Amino acid sequence: MVDRAVLESDLDAIFGALEADWEALRGKRIFMTGGTGLLGRWMLESLAEADRRLRLGVSVTVLTRDSHAFAAKAPNLANYPGFAVITGDVLNLNANGERYDLVVHAATDASASLNESDPRLMFDTVVTGTRRALDYAVAAGAERFYFFSSGAVYGAQPPQVERVPEGYLGGPDLGTHRNAYAEGKRAAEMLCTIYARQFGLDIVTARIFALLGPLLSLDIHFAAGNFIRDAIAGRKVVVQSAGTAVRSYLYLADVTTWLWTILVRAKPGAIYNVGSEDGVSVGDLAQRVARLVGNREFELLGQADSGWNPGRYVPSTEKIRQELGVLQTVGLDDAILRTANANGWSS
Repeated sequence: MVDRAVLESDLDAIFGALEADWEALRGKRIFMTGGTGLLGRWMLESLAEADRRLRLGVSVTVLTRDSHAFAAKAPNLANYPGFAVITGDVLNLNANGERYDLVVHAATDASASLNESDPRLMFDTVVTGTRRALDYAVAAGAERFYFFSSGAVYGAQPPQVERVPEGYLGGPDLGTHRNAYAEGKRAAEMLCTIYARQFGLDIVTARIFALLGPLLSLDIHFAAGNFIRDAIAGRKVVVQSAGTAVRSYLYLADVTTWLWTILVRAKPGAIYNVGSEDGVSVGDLAQRVARLVGNREFELLGQADSGWNPGRYVPSTEKIRQELGVLQTVGLDDAILRTANANGWSS
């Protein structure tokens, strides 16, 4: 259970950062896929907060595969006035005559285990799901379609590229099934380009990198979450690999602020990286978590890195900072502490 006090502090910060932008959503009808996932929940929590304060009269229909599970996990959202949660799968999404102003396609399954065990399903979920959502947006007469993509579309980041920009023309290695998710996102972005040209759909895209903060599950394949989980439990923080892979982590309150900013302010066709420029090796991250959360021990086991990207995964955010004026307001140490506090740890 997440400590609501930490979350509410973050929601207050998000509201303040976007105070001049919420008005653009007044009276809008929004259809959202993936609203029950991590980023979807942050988007909904922050929108509900803005609606409570400003009486925006916004309405959101959230598509989820299990509405009962979502109601149990986030009853405040499932029961919020103006929010309707419907059961369905984006792979079977069909036009139903409803009209929406905005379609937010955040549904995806970034599961490393699914990528390994059933890469065909992974690829199909991303690509076919995006096509279904695009068709739905066209039929609904949407003003704008918002696609949550991934920094994985760039493929392996060359060591000499410190921060990968939106114009980088690399791509995933097609010789390994582990890139089903990454290549699926690339194909989905091409579908967005096609629908913009062929159907005149206004589309904006966020390429999202690694993130950290409240509501992040500590028990899935995210290294930072796993390290924090073990430190909270009083265990040694262990890195199975040599810890040389480099990642960067944008705090989820900042991520949410950036995502809403793109939806409201970006020009049609815009694509932006969403992430932190502050790279840190996985080994250094483990040591930092161990030190900050209870002064725990840490260990590098030095095994071969079996992950999809043993190198760098760090974006350039110059474009979004210059064009939309966003800022990273929470550093890594603070993000680690806030995530631990949100999960019951007290310093």
